[in-house]
Amino acid sequence: MKLKNLNIQERMKHYNVQGLSITLIENGQISVTENYGFLEAGNDNNINKNSIFNACSISKFLTGMVVMKLTEQGLLNLDEDVNNCLIAWKVPENDLTKNNKVTLRNLLSHQSGIIDPEDSFSELNSIRSIPSMAELLEGKTPYCKAPIEVKYEPKSEFHYSDAGFCIIQQLIEDVTEKTFQQVMNELIFNPLKMEGSSLDTSISEMKVEQISCGHNKYGELVEGKYPIYPYPAASGLWTTSLDLALLVIELMNALKGESKVGISASLAKKMITPQGGKDWTGLGVFLEGSEKELEITSLGWGVSFQCMMVAFPILEKGAVIMTNTELGVHQMEGIIGEIYNSLML
Repeated sequence: MKLKNLNIQERMKHYNVQGLSITLIENGQISVTENYGFLEAGNDNNINKNSIFNACSISKFLTGMVVMKLTEQGLLNLDEDVNNCLIAWKVPENDLTKNNKVTLRNLLSHQSGIIDPEDSFSELNSIRSIPSMAELLEGKTPYCKAPIEVKYEPKSEFHYSDAGFCIIQQLIEDVTEKTFQQVMNELIFNPLKMEGSSLDTSISEMKVEQISCGHNKYGELVEGKYPIYPYPAASGLWTTSLDLALLVIELMNALKGESKVGISASLAKKMITPQGGKDWTGLGVFLEGSEKELEITSLGWGVSFQCMMVAFPILEKGAVIMTNTELGVHQMEGIIGEIYNSLML
């Protein structure tokens, strides 16, 4: 992929974007990284290739990848009732789960029967403790005040769900007897050398001098600077555009049978195959087109950050676009959309 003529600095000024990082993939390799602006408004620390952004819901793509690895190891099964392996918390049984059980396949494709409670899954409040996934799923925290349960028959409908990925995190921690962060470090971050990536829920544990601060749609620094989400599998990833591109390339390599982390081509193919009769959703990613023109995307949008991962896995092309400013509009209606539309295949 290449960028057409686009005055990115002028467009950043137009949208009040403080910092932006773009990494492009061509022929299954990183072709270029471009960085603009600053880590923090009013500060002269420039965005560079090592600058860390909040990836928000792109975390779900990362979670999909580690699920494929654990499935390859035989620790997980995409089509097994998750209650068979959940320990600390289980999906409550009801009339809706009699015929179809909640599985990893339908959790990853947002077709599990789970609907997020209203006003749930906000950023971490610094005066509150970080909840366990079991506490969150039981509805005992301010981040999710209602117990999570199946609200429609699994596989029958699509409802985008953060709670579904909290269930996946609990399942992974139960079967591995490790924290989600430990699992990710061992199976994904370390093998791929994603050295700028973390799921830590404490900024102090990361490289503060490289972390991008968050800004609102006016380009103003948000209170607390660094919004943290205490449910890593759904939206807790902090990473660089380069690291995220390495994860995209890993998926491309896995499809060719050349995975560095040990994901088979058949499992990688399942990730980018339409699920449940819905042609737009795969496992942890969203889909458009087919055959060679198949496009996969993952969008991140949270307090003070917006980003996008887009890839054409068969063509081995892709782009990662990350900003430290939340524009208040969908990615495609702001600077990310302008950059996406300027990309040349």
